[in-house]
Amino acid sequence: MSKVCVLIAVIAGLCMSAWAGDIEGKVTGMKGKSVVYVEAIAGKTFPAPKEHPVMDQKGLVFNPHVMTVQQGTTVDFLNSDTVAHNVFWSAVGADKKAGHNLGTWPKGEKRSFTFDKAGVVPLLCNVHPDMGAYIVVSPTPYFAETDDSGNYKIKDVPDGSYTVTAWHEGAKNSSKPVTVAGGAKADFTVSK
Repeated sequence: MSKVCVLIAVIAGLCMSAWAGDIEGKVTGMKGKSVVYVEAIAGKTFPAPKEHPVMDQKGLVFNPHVMTVQQGTTVDFLNSDTVAHNVFWSAVGADKKAGHNLGTWPKGEKRSFTFDKAGVVPLLCNVHPDMGAYIVVSPTPYFAETDDSGNYKIKDVPDGSYTVTAWHEGAKNSSKPVTVAGGAKADFTVSK
């Protein structure tokens, strides 16, 4: 009887793996980290993640410089410097009405914000104009940041046809249709 259960589990696992795959590839054209994500999927919504990633301010820089989160994520903004910092953004994507100012606060304190709108959020500090960073808010949980060589892998994407977008600081977004059938490959070249 246990051999039958094992066989059923193996067959079920094989069937499930045929319904999802990885999208992988490489982003070239500019140095530095890129973000690749699956655009919104019609008729599909995703629960907000429970974890709160931290955007720190330490050594008069935002850390990390690029953060990728799923739409609906609450990000905690921490000040680890001995000076006061401010965090604001003028827009989310092209939507200037989504701009926001979290205010200014001292060392050791944090403020949180939930990003309910997908798009790129350019972070700035009113106190230190040289500080800047980006939060890329993906409309789906299917995203990845590239490694130092530009390679990426978006895991466990359900089989189907999607639009996949590559974002890179200072570059135009590059999008293309991708069909996942147990896996897919999509390379991008970004440019200013």
